[in-house]
Amino acid sequence: MSKQRVYTIIFFILVLAFFVGNFSYPNYFNKSADFLNVKFNWQIPHFWNVPFKLGLDLRGGSHLLYEADLSQVSKSEQRQAMEGLRDVIERRVNLFGVSEPVVQIQETGGNYRLIVELAGVIDSAEAVKQIGQTPFLEFREQRTQEETQKIIDKMKELEGKTPEEAQSIPDWQLALQDPYFQQTSLTGRYLKRSEVGLDQNTPKPIILIEFDEEGSKIFEELTAKNIGEPIAIYIDGILLSAPVVQDKISGGKAQITGDFNIKSAQELSRNLNAGALPLPIQLISQQSVGPILGKASLEKSLKAGIAGFVLVILFMIIFYRLPGVLASLALLIYVALLLSLFKLIPVTLTLAGIAGIILSLGMAVDANILIFARMKEEMLSGKNFSIATTEGFHRAWPSIRDSNFTTLIICIILFGFGTSFVKGFALALGLGILMSMLSAIIITRYFIKSFENTRLSAIKQLWG
Repeated sequence: MSKQRVYTIIFFILVLAFFVGNFSYPNYFNKSADFLNVKFNWQIPHFWNVPFKLGLDLRGGSHLLYEADLSQVSKSEQRQAMEGLRDVIERRVNLFGVSEPVVQIQETGGNYRLIVELAGVIDSAEAVKQIGQTPFLEFREQRTQEETQKIIDKMKELEGKTPEEAQSIPDWQLALQDPYFQQTSLTGRYLKRSEVGLDQNTPKPIILIEFDEEGSKIFEELTAKNIGEPIAIYIDGILLSAPVVQDKISGGKAQITGDFNIKSAQELSRNLNAGALPLPIQLISQQSVGPILGKASLEKSLKAGIAGFVLVILFMIIFYRLPGVLASLALLIYVALLLSLFKLIPVTLTLAGIAGIILSLGMAVDANILIFARMKEEMLSGKNFSIATTEGFHRAWPSIRDSNFTTLIICIILFGFGTSFVKGFALALGLGILMSMLSAIIITRYFIKSFENTRLSAIKQLWG
C-alpha cells in the first residue's frame, strides 16, 4: 500500500475524530467559539449539542412493574392483548408530560408483566392511579352544526376565566364537552374482537370488527341513523379513527377502511381490542430513584470509567511503548465514536450500560494486545517492520474475530431475552465490541503503517 494512501486514510480518521470528539462533548469547542467570536467579532457557530439519554438509575424517576390478569383471554390472543394495553398505557403516561417514558412487555413463565419507567417522576402516585385503570373504548356520533357552534361559543366565552368565574356563567358545563362528537351507548364492552384483513378489491389492509349480540343491535341502529356521516372511535378520550358509514350494518360485523398500512392497521386493531378486553393490571413493584442519588451514581460511574481508561492507557504505553501510544490514540477515537453513536441512535445510558462500555474498552485493548504480540513474534523471527506489521494483523485477526463474535452472540441472547437493564448492558457491550474491532483493525493498523520505511521503524526498542 502506498504511503500517500496511508496518509490520506489517517487524515480522514483524524477528521472523523475531530467531529465525533466534539459531538460527544461539545463544551470545549463551544467555549472556544464564544471566545473567538467576542475577541475577533467572528460568527463561528456552536457545535451541535445533543444530550445523552439517561436511564432512571442515572437521572432519577420511577420504575413500576405491573402484572396483567389474562384469565379471560385465550392463549392465542394474549400477546396481542398485551400489545394493545401497552399502547394505551404509553398514551396515558404521555399525558402526564413525562419525558420519553418507557413501557415494555415482559413475559416470564407464561405470565405477562408490564414495565413502566417514568424518568424524572419521583412522586408517581397519580401516575399509578391513572395507569391502573382499564382502557375505555367508546363510539361517538357526529353532532349537528348547531350543537357544535353552541359548544365552541361557550368555550370562547370561558376563555381567560378563573374556575370560580366560569361556574357563574349559565351552562358552563357545555365547554367541557367534545364540540364535534357526542357519546352513544356503544362502548368497548360490546366489542367481541378486532383483527386486520385485506380488502378484496385492493391489496390495502382493513380493520374487521365484530360485536356481540347486544352490541350488534346498538351498532345497527347507530349506523342506520348516521349513513354518510362519520362514527368516531375513542379510547381513553383520545380519537383513534372516524370512519364514514356507507350503509346500515346488520349482523354486528363491519370493516373500517382508510389509508392504512400494515403497521397502522395492526396498531388500531390492538387498541380496539385493548379497549374491549377486560385486562386488569396489578402493581406488584414500585421503585423510585431520587435525582440526587441518580446524579451521584452518574458521577461515580464517570470517575470509574475515566480511572479505568487512564490505567489501560498507562499499561499499554509501559508494556508496548510506541504501539501502546498509538493504540491509546485509537482508543480515544473509539470512545468518542461510541459515545457519538449512543447519542445518534439514541441509546438510554444506565449503570449497566456504562459497565458494558467499560467492559468493551477492555476487549478493545485485548485486540490490540493480540496484534502487538503477533508483531513482536514476527520481528523476533528476523522479519522487517513492514512484513511483521502485515503478518501480525493477519495472524491476530482469527483470534480477534472469534472471541468478539462469540461475545456478540451472548449480547444478542441477553438483548432478546433480558429485561430493560440487561438489554441496556447487552446493547452497550455489543456496540462497544463492534467499535473496538473497528478501532483495532483499521485505526490502530493505519497508525502503525504510517511508520513503515521511517527511521523510527528501525528502532526495535520502540516496538517492544
